[in-house]
Amino acid sequence: MKYSKQLTAILIALLIVAPRLVAKNSPNRVGTTASNFLELGYDPQGIAMGEACVSTVDNLSSVYWNPAGLAFMKKNEVFFAYQPWLVETQTYIASAGVVVPNIGTFAASAMGINYGEMDVTTMELQEGTGETFTPSDLAVNFSYGKELTSWFGFGATIKYIHSSIYHCSANAVAADFGVIINTGYFSPSDKKDGMRIGMSLTNYGTRMRYSGLDMMRSIDIAPDEAGNYKDIKVQYLTDTWEIPLVFRIGVSLNPIVTTVHRLTVSMDALHVNNNNESLNFGAKYTLNVPGAAKLFLRAGYRSIFLENSEFGPTFGGGILLQSMHGNAIQIDYAFRDIGILGNTNAMGLSVLF
Repeated sequence: MKYSKQLTAILIALLIVAPRLVAKNSPNRVGTTASNFLELGYDPQGIAMGEACVSTVDNLSSVYWNPAGLAFMKKNEVFFAYQPWLVETQTYIASAGVVVPNIGTFAASAMGINYGEMDVTTMELQEGTGETFTPSDLAVNFSYGKELTSWFGFGATIKYIHSSIYHCSANAVAADFGVIINTGYFSPSDKKDGMRIGMSLTNYGTRMRYSGLDMMRSIDIAPDEAGNYKDIKVQYLTDTWEIPLVFRIGVSLNPIVTTVHRLTVSMDALHVNNNNESLNFGAKYTLNVPGAAKLFLRAGYRSIFLENSEFGPTFGGGILLQSMHGNAIQIDYAFRDIGILGNTNAMGLSVLF
């Protein structure tokens, strides 16, 4: 614990300053990044807590929120989640993690969004040409997390991002980094149930540029000159676009910890490169039936102080069923209100072995 007090003081100071930054800053750069599917939220456990989970994750959902959470995994895990998103689109994530004793946790995952079938239109045929296409985005991730001490874990992810629209596509490479610190403070029992502080930086990577057959054209480069080459093949060069860069810092406490009951409350502050700062709040209640099952109830609120945000309250729950051999299966559900855009639901399934 030699440096834990200094690290804790620094992180708490950042959390105190964050709300003041939120209150002063105004929205900027809205709609200036590509591949915004990277910031939709894919895990029903975190979604139900208002996405305030950068310091609480300790399972395979860490590959999205904070790779440092992989350091605290105790069992191998396979995780799937599905979320019908807005206007008939669907998001999904599939991941698998293996805990290697004394080495760390390795995980591989894929997450993406399918935008559904769309009609091909042109300036001349604005009602459609009769053709259809299905745009989609995909990110393939490889993650690693390790618990360096009983109170400190770190993690990192490298990811390949691919976006496809008709005959055009764009690619990028990015990385995530994260840490989680268990300070031991304010613990109602032993130090492992104390205040946790987490930090993550996600989607730090290259820009995206769309190219493909749809950018190819045949033109006459000098229509007023005789003898030049006609119908020269050219390709339009599009601008490059940043991907959503997200910095999260959060804190969580366990006001109630008993053999049967546990209550966790958390707060995250977010700084992104395509909007202004915001805060997320969440809570989770766990009812433990030793050796048999765990029941989870979750609630939260996302994007507090974010001007013109349609995000609102979130709710959800889950159940973990344990077998006599130590294996388990967990089912989770989340609901979130997106104002005039409607409501969305997310479902997840985890297998632990």
